[in-house]
Amino acid sequence: MQENGTEVTAAGIARLAGVGRAAVSNWRRRHADFPRPVGGSETSPSFALAEVEDWLRAQGKLAEVPLRERVWQRIAGHPRGPVTALVHVGCALLLVHDRPTVWLEVSAGSDGRLAELLPTPLDQVLDPRFGVLRRRAVDTPTAAQLLPSAPLLRAAADLAAELGARKAYEFLLGRHLDANPRQYTLTPAGLAALMADLAGPAAAVLDPACGTGALLRAVAAAQGESATEDQRLYGQDSAPELAALTALRLALHTRATVRTAAADTLREDAYGSLRADAVLCHPPFNERNWGHDELAYDPRWEYGFPARTESELAWVQHALARLKEGGIAVLLMPPAAASRRSGRRVRADLLRRGALRAVIALPPGAAPPHNLPLHLWVLRRPAVTAQPAQPEVLLADTGVFAADSRGGLDWQAVRTAVLDAWHPFDRTGTAPEQPGLSRSVPVIDLLDDDVDLAPARHLPPPEAGGGAEHLADVRDRLGETLRLTARLTPPPAGARGPARWPLTTIGELARGGALRLRTGGNEPRAGGGDGHARVPVLTDHDVLAGTGPSGTAAHGSGTAAHGPGTVPSGAGSAFYGTPSASDEEPVLTEPGDVVVPVLGGGSIARVVDEATAGAALGRNLALLRPDPAALDPWFLAGFLRGTANNRRASSYASTATRLDVRRLQLPRLPLEQQRTYGERFRALAEFEEALRLAGRLGEQLVRGMYDGLADGTVEPD
Repeated sequence: MQENGTEVTAAGIARLAGVGRAAVSNWRRRHADFPRPVGGSETSPSFALAEVEDWLRAQGKLAEVPLRERVWQRIAGHPRGPVTALVHVGCALLLVHDRPTVWLEVSAGSDGRLAELLPTPLDQVLDPRFGVLRRRAVDTPTAAQLLPSAPLLRAAADLAAELGARKAYEFLLGRHLDANPRQYTLTPAGLAALMADLAGPAAAVLDPACGTGALLRAVAAAQGESATEDQRLYGQDSAPELAALTALRLALHTRATVRTAAADTLREDAYGSLRADAVLCHPPFNERNWGHDELAYDPRWEYGFPARTESELAWVQHALARLKEGGIAVLLMPPAAASRRSGRRVRADLLRRGALRAVIALPPGAAPPHNLPLHLWVLRRPAVTAQPAQPEVLLADTGVFAADSRGGLDWQAVRTAVLDAWHPFDRTGTAPEQPGLSRSVPVIDLLDDDVDLAPARHLPPPEAGGGAEHLADVRDRLGETLRLTARLTPPPAGARGPARWPLTTIGELARGGALRLRTGGNEPRAGGGDGHARVPVLTDHDVLAGTGPSGTAAHGSGTAAHGPGTVPSGAGSAFYGTPSASDEEPVLTEPGDVVVPVLGGGSIARVVDEATAGAALGRNLALLRPDPAALDPWFLAGFLRGTANNRRASSYASTATRLDVRRLQLPRLPLEQQRTYGERFRALAEFEEALRLAGRLGEQLVRGMYDGLADGTVEPD
């Protein structure tokens, strides 16, 4: 009966069987023996997972479903919630990883026997790994708590045999984080690695706001195979579930000693006597209720009592208080913390005493909130007697590496630029100036009334537009593009009356198999999750602007992965209809696909080329995949762009125009005649792209000339 405690929704059943939700609805109507709902609501029922699996297996629809998907469904539908399920799985996988023979012994037999025997060997594994702290984050589950999880633990052990315990847990945790993006503030893997690099090698590392453990995991990854039990990783978080998940995640990644505690760090510091070699922290931003009233006389405020609105400066001083002399702290900070007047006295004392060593502005999109250029503060706890003779602070701005239309943030370029500036400064206390990127600034120059540490306000500007040579290059490229545009200008059109072709619609062509129709459903978001593969996303804005894919989305994290454009097993004709935008799997583009925006009332259709192929289809886009033996893609795209054609297929809501792609019309022409039209449409598309490029280069040249004339780097004559 315990297996029936795990429930699954219709969407979960669809993922298990590799079909759309419509197929599940059809099964419920057509098969009298389909499992009955056991929970949920009338509009969103849930079903017993064990009964669903038995039915799918009997129907021959479960054989090809990956084991990882079945394990995930058990976690998602666990009667005590996915977090409890992940904690139980993490404990079991740690036993599988550390003492595989013991796991084989206790897992032999019934689920009841497994639950009864498991707590004792778990104690023997968890106590040495996590210690016996009063506020230890991971307690050994009891037999009664483990009983509903027994089938899940067996399945997770099978997955560990397939992937390895570490990868299996990372996959399951990643699926949970991706499924609940609003519950967790994640630190992207690229940012975590950069912060670990800035901290350097360290024997004892603390993260006082550890979240899901990304920063401590990056420290363990930086140590690699050299990590031993001599290294100590400490974490604390006010959310007990995050502290537990972090502990298990780290224990599976490293042999280092792991200690995590569940408590409010500023109010209930679990490591009051710790003096760490390094502190890494991504603290919560803009907290008003951080303990201002009750912590007024706390000894951690060596550099001044933070104002109620300066919670981030409380975290900075907490980090310094937990460092040994010479220890280094790296904190992710909101940009306002560098300039708010309420924090200027604390900032001034951090500068005077040599504790603040660097402020590094990151490009927008580096971490949530993605619209802000967040800062990294690098601090070092000064020795009691040491005082630098000519103290300087490194200020750097990596905004030049902001993400562009080609994809997400280039973390390798950001890392190289930051470390190339930091390493010489860390060795000598000064660094050569790099215009627009970094500068070593004397502390005395910053100690004015504002103590404003925003890097952009103290860095020399880069050469306007990249310098005179760059502007000359832009001018040359513009000239070439204008000449190309002149060559591509369409010849005069001969006059004739409207053609009277026999017409067909996209819907009819889809039903006849001449093309396949899909709609995009994945919301593009900034990349950089905790180690999960990302794919570029082609957005409706990209199609309208004629640029490359600008979004990124999670992919390949364990859902039934179909090849680009393939029809999932059992999907039947769902590919050819109007698919639901809620399908989990992204639709991946292929060369020759035609992509059409469905909102806004524009007449746009784009043929996918090799550079765009492989991108996931974003929201508000329809993809048409023509059969090359029946339809020429450029012929298809050209006629879809007709203004009258779009007007006939559009419907109007109160605030938007929506295109019904199925109603768009095409003439019925032989393939050879289609190709003749297709070549002309392709030439028009090349002319259009040349015009776009000329416009972009013209804007770049004008902006560079304005900037050069304004700052004196370009002579007016």
